[in-house]
Amino acid sequence: MNRTKRIKNILENNLLDYVVNIIDNSSLHKGHNNFNGDGETHILIELKKRKKININRLEIHKKINSLLKNEFNTGLHSLQIKII
Repeated sequence: MNRTKRIKNILENNLLDYVVNIIDNSSLHKGHNNFNGDGETHILIELKKRKKININRLEIHKKINSLLKNEFNTGLHSLQIKII
């Protein structure tokens, strides 16, 4: 399973109040510090609330970073998180 699918599975299983969309933006960083654009290292996470709920954005960011710790340890370089 590739990184994008793993991240989607992890977040869908742990953030039940959200629709999760994962986008690999690695190719947009091609040429930065000799990066070739491969490897699913730059990921955009879009979370859309399923219902009207109060959220603490900082806590959601902390939770996502904790859930994806292994991905960071195995090559994930950058996360962009959008909560709608």
